[in-house]
Amino acid sequence: MSAPDSPAPQPRTIPRPLRARLEQILALLYPDTDPATLSARVIDAFWPDARAPRRRARVPGNTLWDQRDNYVIAYGNSITDGVHKPLDLLRHFAERYLRPGIRGIHALPYFPFTSDDGFAVTDYLAVNSQLGAWEDINRIGQEFRLMSDLVLNHCSSQSHWFNEYLQGHAPYDKFFREADPDADLSAVVRPRAHALLRKVETVNGPRHVWCTFSHDQVDFDFANPEVLLTFLQVLRQHVDMGVRTVRLDAVAFVWKVEGTPCIHLPQTHAIVRLLRLLADHDPVPIVLITETNVPNAENLSYFGNRNEAHVVYNFSLPPLILHALLNGTSRILRKWQMAMPPAQLGCAYLNFTASHDGIGLRPAEGLIPPEEIDAMIAAVQRFGGLVSMRKMADGTAKPYEVNVALFDALRGTCAGADDLQIPRFLCSQAIAMALEGIPAFYIHSLIATLNDPEGVEKLGYNRAINRKRWDYDALRVLLDAPDTPNRQVLDAMMRMIRIRCAQPGFHPNATQFTLHLGDEIFGFWRQSLDRSQSIFVINNVTDTEVRIPALALNLIDGHNWYDLLSDEAIDETRGEIPLAPYQSRWITNGAP
Repeated sequence: MSAPDSPAPQPRTIPRPLRARLEQILALLYPDTDPATLSARVIDAFWPDARAPRRRARVPGNTLWDQRDNYVIAYGNSITDGVHKPLDLLRHFAERYLRPGIRGIHALPYFPFTSDDGFAVTDYLAVNSQLGAWEDINRIGQEFRLMSDLVLNHCSSQSHWFNEYLQGHAPYDKFFREADPDADLSAVVRPRAHALLRKVETVNGPRHVWCTFSHDQVDFDFANPEVLLTFLQVLRQHVDMGVRTVRLDAVAFVWKVEGTPCIHLPQTHAIVRLLRLLADHDPVPIVLITETNVPNAENLSYFGNRNEAHVVYNFSLPPLILHALLNGTSRILRKWQMAMPPAQLGCAYLNFTASHDGIGLRPAEGLIPPEEIDAMIAAVQRFGGLVSMRKMADGTAKPYEVNVALFDALRGTCAGADDLQIPRFLCSQAIAMALEGIPAFYIHSLIATLNDPEGVEKLGYNRAINRKRWDYDALRVLLDAPDTPNRQVLDAMMRMIRIRCAQPGFHPNATQFTLHLGDEIFGFWRQSLDRSQSIFVINNVTDTEVRIPALALNLIDGHNWYDLLSDEAIDETRGEIPLAPYQSRWITNGAP
């Protein structure tokens, strides 16, 4: 007896508004291509095998995150032991030391690569075998919200794709951005000091390819729609493997037009809108984060009109917090915070104080006076830090970022080192946790890693100073001992994180107002979305005790105010509230 015939597959239905919006964006990006045909190819690339998108896009709102959301940022090999797969060790570390509290993991590029610690990718569809396999990535994604990098701007010069380009093989023969070496490219914004163009020999003769970040990182040509379609297929696989938050690395540079700065071009924003449109129509809730290490106003532009990034990095925050704590004044930090707009509905800031890169100085431009930036750099250098430069249009070099382990950067103040390193560091973290947005913690900040000058000497670049690879056994000795700085910092950090997770007043989109309590204090008020909880956040950014009148906070009488961090009751009607050097208080209403 023959088996019954399988039912014929039903044609999927693509919502008409989705098609129309796709065609509108594609017509802007590729005016010489039929938008209807191309939109069909986009749909097939992102939803293959007859999978169907949501009938309606997710309505922008506050349902993608709450106060429990956060991320730890780590390389796949931040922890090794020479025996187990590093990705498995990262998961084990997170389960043992970061729970409860940490909800998400940003696993920095875990693909095969040739340079830049993973950001010169050779194969976007494979996991670096020295780290593990897709099963390990998927396992992390099952236990934590997984953030992964989509390295859009460039790939390794030793990748299969670039080798195919050199050989003139379609479609890769048109995958990479070429330029005339005699063209005027002086307006191009540069994050590095090397020559922009690299001469390569191809089967069709010599060509000059665009290299924004290094000569091993060759820029794609997104003016070719085949590049976009290929990356949609890559993104689909990443989501299928458990990725739920997508970091669009160096996205500001993806579109090039000679004679322009080649950053933040309208086509670049259109690509982000297209990715957001697809993400919001996907059955899986995907969050897009744009990585744009640029001045503040340029960074905020990637929210679009609630139709680009769900989340943007709060890039100005790290240098401003560092400035406040090195100088003992909240003056500039407070002024900046007063001018910051609340994130639009359905959008959020990603607040961080340190990452795998240095502390960027471009986001401080126009905020911190040049002479104060110079003083900040000098202080960090006294504490063992380094500085990286970028090339300007006139050929001069300008500081681009300071490279330092944040725990070491806060070893003292501009006046020199002191014995307040731990409270000063914890103050920096308490500020970032309490501000409007989603907090992200670099693994080396959580465990108080020091500068790694040996790594710089071995690898030959400044950023290695903050990318130490820990031996897991040695790290566990430090974290399991009672009195090491590493254990003290981790315990204090995890306690604050767990407290934060329980407060609706710390929802990423909860109301926020800046308080005026003098330069010694950086303060602000948060209120939960349902207005049931208020939290007054006050941080002493100086190395001396500060007292403020309780009445200065305008605490409502009869609400049993207390400090979440110290469990102290606060009398709202009389007396003063003392803050020890670098002490933070989260004063809220209601019973403890």
